[in-house]
Amino acid sequence: MNHAHQFTLSDAARAADPRDGFYSNPIIAGDYPDPSVLRDGDAYYLVASSFVYYPGLVVWRSTDLVTWSPIGPALTVPLGSVYAPEIVKHEGRFYIYAAVRAVPQMPAPDGAPRPPIATYVVHADQIEGPWSEPIDLGIHNAIDPGHAVGEDGKRYLYVSDGTLIPLADDGLSRVGPDERLYDGWDYPADWEVETFALEGAKIIRRDGWFYMFSAEGGTAGPPTSHMVVVARSRSISGPWENCPHNPIIRTRSAAEPWWSRGHGTPLEDSSGAWWMIYHGYKNGFRALGRQPLLEPMEWTADGWPLATGGDLSEPLHAPNGPRSDGGLPGSGPIDERWFGPRMTFFKPGRGYLDRIRFDGESVTLQGQGGSPQDASPLVINTGDTAYEVSVELELVGPVTGGLILFYNEEFFCGIASDQERIRSYHLAAENPYEAPTPAIGRTLHLRLVNRGQVGSFYYSSDGMTWTLHRSYEVSGYHHNVAGKYLSLRPAFFAAGEGTLKMRSMNYTPLQSLEAPSPAS
Repeated sequence: MNHAHQFTLSDAARAADPRDGFYSNPIIAGDYPDPSVLRDGDAYYLVASSFVYYPGLVVWRSTDLVTWSPIGPALTVPLGSVYAPEIVKHEGRFYIYAAVRAVPQMPAPDGAPRPPIATYVVHADQIEGPWSEPIDLGIHNAIDPGHAVGEDGKRYLYVSDGTLIPLADDGLSRVGPDERLYDGWDYPADWEVETFALEGAKIIRRDGWFYMFSAEGGTAGPPTSHMVVVARSRSISGPWENCPHNPIIRTRSAAEPWWSRGHGTPLEDSSGAWWMIYHGYKNGFRALGRQPLLEPMEWTADGWPLATGGDLSEPLHAPNGPRSDGGLPGSGPIDERWFGPRMTFFKPGRGYLDRIRFDGESVTLQGQGGSPQDASPLVINTGDTAYEVSVELELVGPVTGGLILFYNEEFFCGIASDQERIRSYHLAAENPYEAPTPAIGRTLHLRLVNRGQVGSFYYSSDGMTWTLHRSYEVSGYHHNVAGKYLSLRPAFFAAGEGTLKMRSMNYTPLQSLEAPSPAS
């Protein structure tokens, strides 16, 4: 598949154009949390947590740090929930390290039980791949690996809780015991945060110092939770000295446009300027997940970093360098190019790639399970606060096909049809109080309008005259309520033994304050 395209879909990203010398956040619209960024010459590469969405670990490319094009996924084998990856280049080879939590729907190839959590690595000689099969490093007690090369030339991972783990020279196995060397920074006891949660270490070396940029405060919870703290040492093994003006990034008020800002990767661009890429929730829209944000950074005379972007409420001066060209527009037909970077399966089993077939103007989806809960829906990652999704469905054989808003197996809502009746779902169950609505045939049209965090679901026999079936308020479908660090996504599903043929699949961003178009 060809994934070499670009899209930017959020309201904020349309507010400023890097070609005019300014940019607005997010730099990639949608739920792409825990960003790790690598500069290789004049190009930059980014990966983010993909959790239980597959294909996973999509690699993104940019030449200006603002406009990003997905190259393709580095992980297609469903291992579990993929946390906080780290992308690095060492001696000409690319590596991605990530922690993976075991998920029952994703068993090991040999059927053997997996540890509850394990750190894996994939590697490639070219950034475009092919990427290796995932390798278990034997690290089963930590998350958020951060790669570093010490003053001794040896390779290491710093993991959660400030623990250092030596790696073999090829970076594909551990070669020594854990050693906890950094305790983090003590923030004031009266700060409103989720939890301490020292994690997400990113290590750079500058002017004879190792600098560790870490996350603290918890990734969700109150808007003021997350933060970026810094420490430095002359040795990779410490001792570590905390920055006197920690935290260098934090949401200080719920009035700011981005909440829970944290988990940052620092990097120097090709002109010598410094930047920080991290994530945050859009104010009032936690259901969209955590989106990648870019902020300029400077260094003090005594060698400490300072973030200089403020609360990100205003457009910022864009980095120097050649501008990246876009490819895929932010609206219009959904096709094969969206699969991987934008459209993925939720908790798929092995062989999930065989369930989907792209045939020019249609997509065929093989049924699975009996409801959205076990059907492994095909979900769309979006950063828009308001949008419309529409599709024409053809039911082939014994299948229930639908269009839903999906967070996880316990939090979803939407509409579907089999050959007997229209069905509606709310909070992981069919609505038991709804009067039966007869099906309108093997072919029907469905439409979702999500605006004001209210999802309205329509059906039609011809795609022109629409009937509003149900509307649901969905602002609470997010991690603080449902856990698992996911986001609410429009999704298609096929349940049963038959197949679902989908035509005229379209995604359209809407203005948040517009009234819905008439459905008559």
